[in-house]
Amino acid sequence: MSEANVSEANPSEANPSEANPSEAKGGRVRRAAAIVTTVLAALLVFLALVTPDQVSRLPAGSYLPAAFVRVPIDGVIVIAILLVLPRRVRRPAAVVLGALLGLLTVIKLIDMGFFAVLARRFDPVLDWPLFADGYRFVKDSFGLPGAIGAVILAVLLAVGLVLAITFAVMRLTALAARHRKAAAGSVAAVAAAYVAVVALSATFIPGVWVASSAAADLAYDTALKIPEDIRDRDAFATEVAQDRFRDVPGDQLLTGLRGKDVVVAFVESYGRSAIDDRGLAAEVAPVLDAGTRQLTAAGYTARSGYLTSPTAGGGSWLAHSTFLSGVWIDNEQRYRSLVSGDRFTLTRSFGRAGFRTVGFEPGVTYAWPEAEFYGYDKVYDSHTMGYRGPSFSWSTMPDQFVLEALQRAELGRAQHAPTLSEVTFTSSHTPWAPVPRMVDWDTIGDGSLYGPMVANQEKAGSVWKDHAKIRSAYARSIGYSVQSLVSWLTTYGTPDTVVVFLGDHQPAPIVTGENASRDVPVTLVAHDPAVLKRIDGWGWQDGLKPGRDAPVWRMDQFRDHFLTAFGPAGDPH
Repeated sequence: MSEANVSEANPSEANPSEANPSEAKGGRVRRAAAIVTTVLAALLVFLALVTPDQVSRLPAGSYLPAAFVRVPIDGVIVIAILLVLPRRVRRPAAVVLGALLGLLTVIKLIDMGFFAVLARRFDPVLDWPLFADGYRFVKDSFGLPGAIGAVILAVLLAVGLVLAITFAVMRLTALAARHRKAAAGSVAAVAAAYVAVVALSATFIPGVWVASSAAADLAYDTALKIPEDIRDRDAFATEVAQDRFRDVPGDQLLTGLRGKDVVVAFVESYGRSAIDDRGLAAEVAPVLDAGTRQLTAAGYTARSGYLTSPTAGGGSWLAHSTFLSGVWIDNEQRYRSLVSGDRFTLTRSFGRAGFRTVGFEPGVTYAWPEAEFYGYDKVYDSHTMGYRGPSFSWSTMPDQFVLEALQRAELGRAQHAPTLSEVTFTSSHTPWAPVPRMVDWDTIGDGSLYGPMVANQEKAGSVWKDHAKIRSAYARSIGYSVQSLVSWLTTYGTPDTVVVFLGDHQPAPIVTGENASRDVPVTLVAHDPAVLKRIDGWGWQDGLKPGRDAPVWRMDQFRDHFLTAFGPAGDPH
């Protein structure tokens, strides 16, 4: 029988698709699915390569797509390497490189969060303890279910992203290997395009260059962290050992404050933007001006300047330790090294000079071994101040209650030794909602009266849906903290009361915007003219509100300035 006759006798053998259309349809579906999967894999890898590590670098609206018109040279180099590798090692190499790109993408997403909250990049060596603090913040602000849900979502996202990008790189590698000639031509063409856009400095969006090496730059910066942190550890050991006040006898310390009650108050998130930013200052400046007038009427004088904080958006303990130790503490490694040593702190200087030293720490909800390092005789935390009212989101109690507790437990006693009281305010802590209101001092009691105040205010989850509301809530919280301190001083202060209060850091960029300074206001208030005379050389300005040209010191410089001014060398006579 001829081939023609065979075909006519059994047409299914000549054209199987006509005999089994369901198989043909299934084949088309599989091919389409394969194409879609490959396109998605390419898109995922491309986005992992070119997406910036800061949300602020992505323009809003119709300009957003233009930010992704980029040529990733690092991706081109990886494909070229995979193409020249022997077949037996190509697949394992693709797995390793895919997993690495996935991990870098997770770090990039974490960087986005760090820049949004702390105005800096994530340190993969030192910053892991901050995740525990973040969990506690979410738990305190949004409840246990919200915190658990956030952890589960974050873990699933991280693991899923690493697996998805690894799979995508493996798929694209297999495709390039099957079409080696076309892939090699594409690599050469894209490399040439990269050289061209570099030469032209091409950009469609200001600050976002078409030529991209974002993933390679992130890998390089991340790899450098380990040796940088080792060098910083050694540098810190040298810095902390240098201390000209360490061995000064007690009778030569703080002679200008003998017989005084000194209060050092940290106002959470009180940054320079609260004064310089027009929108924020519209609410904060009137409070500062009114406070200056109230203090003047009560016989007090205020002088103000600025300090540059080692942190922004969070990490209050870094600022507190820098201020009290006189050493620059801008990361966890430095902080842990500091508090495990015996650095002579400002608190210890008061103790050596014969003052009683106490701390009022409403933000301390767990054991706080650092208290011994700082040198407190006694610490009052969130459990020991007698508060029975509700929390205000993250803040365990209002600032006014903390000051009432200070007065009741220490400074209001008829007979008490000259005291240094370090007070940490938390009412202006993120998320700034709800914000307490001032009440009569004699009605505070155990804080139960704050229950209706919390119930009748907008909660953090609602406020954080509106950027304008966030800024307004922040400004009101700063105003409340300052009002609390001024009201306490004019109500309970004496001619022997001296107050130093300062911000610990600027609030998050969602309030300040990008590229805000790290400066925070600092103010000294006293009734005794002799105290103020000792700081004439500082150049600080009158009132609670420093001007734009007020002096700016690094925060670690304050301790030595203060001990010098109020020691024998600072006596104006």
